[in-house]
Amino acid sequence: MMTVRLARCEDLPALQALYDGARRFMAQNGNPEQWKTGGPTRAALEQDIRRGESYVCEEDGTLCAAFMFRAPVAEGETEPDYACINGAWAAPGPYGVMHRVAVATQGKGVVGFCIDWCFAKCGNLRMDTHRDNRPMRRALTKNGFVYCGVIRLGFDGSERLAYQKLK
Repeated sequence: MMTVRLARCEDLPALQALYDGARRFMAQNGNPEQWKTGGPTRAALEQDIRRGESYVCEEDGTLCAAFMFRAPVAEGETEPDYACINGAWAAPGPYGVMHRVAVATQGKGVVGFCIDWCFAKCGNLRMDTHRDNRPMRRALTKNGFVYCGVIRLGFDGSERLAYQKLK
């Protein structure tokens, strides 16, 4: 049975290994640009843990996924990278955001389980992904997200495709 819990500092080595594997998978499957500089960094993961926004999904005690989740982003506030969109969000806030999704094994429904867990907490969920990340784009569509437009990341200006799921 899959469960979600807050990540802890002692999870960092396993988290880094999980993200290393996700980078390899993306590079081997037509997405060599996303996280090519080694992201998410250990510092980013540590910050997510300190803020209580880093989560792991486990099945029978084995780490099968990790993600960052924040909710709610209150009405009148915005996720910094989501402030400007070439397109339009499907609905205003408050909303939750999910970032840095990585799974250990593809095709087992783990992404959908994690999305459902986050969505149950907020009922209005926003995500983004690299244009070349076809597995994630399929997962978002399969799990009820609608495409809203293109955003640009503040740290490097690269574009991401933005999606939203509503109740």
